[in-house]
Amino acid sequence: MPLYETNGTRFKVRDKFAPSQSQTERSPATMVLKRERPEHPSSGLTPQKLHAILTEAEHGNLIQQAYLAEDIEEKDGHIQAELFKRRMAVSSVPWMVEPPTNASAQERKDAEEIEQILKDMDEWHSLLFGMTDAVLKGISNTEMVWQPYHNWRIPSILGHRPLTWFQLHQEDQNQIVLRDNSGHGQLLQPFGWIQHRHQAKSGYPARIGLVRQLAWPFVFKNYSLRDLAEFLEIYGIPIRVGRYPSGATDQEKRALLRAVVEVGHNAGGIIPKGMELEFHDAAKGGGGDPFMTMMTWCERVQSKAIVGQTLTAQVDSTGSQALGNVHNEVRQDIRDHDLSQIASTLNRDLIWPLFMLNGKSYKGDTRRKPRLVFDIQEPEDLTTYATALPALVGMGMQIPLSYAHEKLRIPQPDGNEPILSLASKPAPDQPEQEQSSTKPLPPQGKDALRLMLAALKANQANNADQQLDNLTTQLRQQAAQPMEAWLKGAQQKVDQADSLEQLLQSLLDLEGELSETELAEAMQLALASADLAGRYDVKRGQ
Repeated sequence: MPLYETNGTRFKVRDKFAPSQSQTERSPATMVLKRERPEHPSSGLTPQKLHAILTEAEHGNLIQQAYLAEDIEEKDGHIQAELFKRRMAVSSVPWMVEPPTNASAQERKDAEEIEQILKDMDEWHSLLFGMTDAVLKGISNTEMVWQPYHNWRIPSILGHRPLTWFQLHQEDQNQIVLRDNSGHGQLLQPFGWIQHRHQAKSGYPARIGLVRQLAWPFVFKNYSLRDLAEFLEIYGIPIRVGRYPSGATDQEKRALLRAVVEVGHNAGGIIPKGMELEFHDAAKGGGGDPFMTMMTWCERVQSKAIVGQTLTAQVDSTGSQALGNVHNEVRQDIRDHDLSQIASTLNRDLIWPLFMLNGKSYKGDTRRKPRLVFDIQEPEDLTTYATALPALVGMGMQIPLSYAHEKLRIPQPDGNEPILSLASKPAPDQPEQEQSSTKPLPPQGKDALRLMLAALKANQANNADQQLDNLTTQLRQQAAQPMEAWLKGAQQKVDQADSLEQLLQSLLDLEGELSETELAEAMQLALASADLAGRYDVKRGQ
């Protein structure tokens, strides 16, 4: 039986392929999961207890490892900040739904409609945030149901479900099932779940999350923090010593002891006359540096495991902005890897069902489905390309316009869409009617002037090889040196200018600096020679 039947433009979708009721609400056995109270295995956590929790997860029971991951994220502010940084990095990346290669008109239309449906989803950011919970825990399950919308079946995201609701299949550790009273678990209903497995490392689902790497430094850091607290409690407060005279009664001694105990908290007290109260500095033989060193090492390991580096997470004597920028690019590689895994999950559990249930071009071929793609390509530096492209074009390179648009991430205009251009100022005496019809001039700038000067030089050199009359050749030879000086001066002004305004002022100032004597003498000689030559030709009757 086909998945859907066509009737004009309407589709009759088989309901069993698009569940309209939540699996967790439909089954009485799974209703118990919502009443479970969370456990806190991190309380009194020891290396032996941690080993038992991790081993139990490998045997298929994910409950204690999942609760431990939640405790780690709640109790360790450094881990929470680094995880939040990594999870937020994927939320602002643009995306699109692309049709398959060599797509037909209907396949392109299906991809556009699916993209519009996803962009209209209010739960989109919550969906991405819930999926990134798998960075720590390894697995993230989001439940959804399907609702009719015009001629479409669209997903309604119910939300992220806690990992404690799931377990590994007893006969297949690579399969995740919903817990129930049977002990075997329920298979997840098709088209009802977005199951994301985020592989921080290879292995079965119970071992791919970062929780297994972060749990050990979390334990060591807690031990060091506890020891530091005890150290400060003992040596962080000045020691108070009471001295009583010989012959003091037991009542006087008790009064002095009470004063010694209370004066530290009340910042005041009374003691019997003749007794003394002294304050001594804490022991200086030791210090809290060893504990802080251990805690710093643990946080460095955590930062490396989560974001791949440490310099953008904390600053110390070895940090620098330059190194931080380099390490930030490593974080970008991790972000791109996260997006690649998220896109694979969405294409399998969301895009494919959407296309299968609604796509008019669907013919049973999974290779022809549209794909969600994150735009992770970074635009090139505009300043660099604005300088390089005019120079390269001036050298004769044939650069397609699409290449520049692709590199700079600037979309090409759609149809008659208005485009930006530099407006030219019309001449003051230009008629108003002509001003309105004047087309914008092509962009002008420092690099364009440099190319114009180079063209003048090339043109001057090329003309020197042509066979001209003797007078023109002599004039060129005489005027070559002063013209070269003029062009050289203008070239220097172009190279030194930082803006068009500065370049214009420099060229105006250049007028008073250039010598006109040599060029004027050459021109006078040329004009005199031309006049004499003309008289000679007239006499000859030419």
